[in-house]
Amino acid sequence: MASSKFNGSAAAPGKSEFRNQKPKPEDRDESELLTVPDGWKEPGFSKEDNPRGLLEESSFATLFPKYREAYLKECWPLVQKALNEHHVNATLDLIEGSMTVCTTKKTFDPYIIIRARDLIKLLARSVSFEQAVRILQDDVACDIIKIGSLVRNKERFVKRRQRLIGPKGSTLKVRKVVLDTMKNIHPIYNIKTLMIKRELAKDSELRSQSWERFLPQFKHKNVNKRKEPKKKTVKKEYTPFPPPQPESQIDKELASGEYFLKASQKKRQKMEAIKAKQAEALSKRQEERNKAFIPPKEKPVVKPKEASTETKIDVAAIKEKVKKAKNKKLGALTAEEVKLKMEVDEKKKKKK
Repeated sequence: MASSKFNGSAAAPGKSEFRNQKPKPEDRDESELLTVPDGWKEPGFSKEDNPRGLLEESSFATLFPKYREAYLKECWPLVQKALNEHHVNATLDLIEGSMTVCTTKKTFDPYIIIRARDLIKLLARSVSFEQAVRILQDDVACDIIKIGSLVRNKERFVKRRQRLIGPKGSTLKVRKVVLDTMKNIHPIYNIKTLMIKRELAKDSELRSQSWERFLPQFKHKNVNKRKEPKKKTVKKEYTPFPPPQPESQIDKELASGEYFLKASQKKRQKMEAIKAKQAEALSKRQEERNKAFIPPKEKPVVKPKEASTETKIDVAAIKEKVKKAKNKKLGALTAEEVKLKMEVDEKKKKKK
């Protein structure tokens, strides 16, 4: 019986085994795959989907910094109006510095409280109301990335954070790009990869293929330029023997002979040393005071150099030139010029 069962099971598999076998992805037809038509949107959650509402009340609260108080005061009526449309209450506590959202009996959407929580979180983190209110839409989501603890050095943190901030305070909106930037990978590399992926997604033939061959491979080169210290300490040569023990006060007194002196003699020596120091200090002070009475050194009188014969001015020649200039009429020719002109005219007449 055992042999017949073995042969029967090995000869022909049952129908159930054929049913459990899944077709390989290579054997599938592309026409069988489901494709999302262009312009299709997921239908919104309405009151008809949950007519009885929620059983329990849910609430969330978040704190906001002091500098956001003035802005939240202005836009809070708009926040309440946007949340009342979804039957969610919102309260602003300026004493504690907190915002609270909670559901009501009329609330029918169970996920709206999560969106309301994200709304107050965004408002607390300096996002404008116009941008933050979009989180209440079904096709919009947000992701808050805490980057404060990713980099220890404050200067590096500020530089890397500056790479993420775009024009007019707009920031990059991809989590991987943000985290890689804080790891010292420039966002331009990830942005280039995203642009290539967007272009590849347009090609219908490449949708089901691997894109690794098209994507750029960036090598991470982290060259640490270690700053050299200003004062370089030279290490002493290692010696197995300990350094010599410094002399004690008694040893010094024994060497100088003071140890064998009497107390009165020691006292006299100390007084003499003090008087000598005082006399030295007095002489120095007297010298400094006498400096004020010492006249400054006068500069030697420099005699003016005699004018050289070459640079002497001929006064007579200048007087003659002045007389000629007075006698001469403006625009008139000199006597020599008149003679030359007359000679030229005579020569012209002879030639004719």
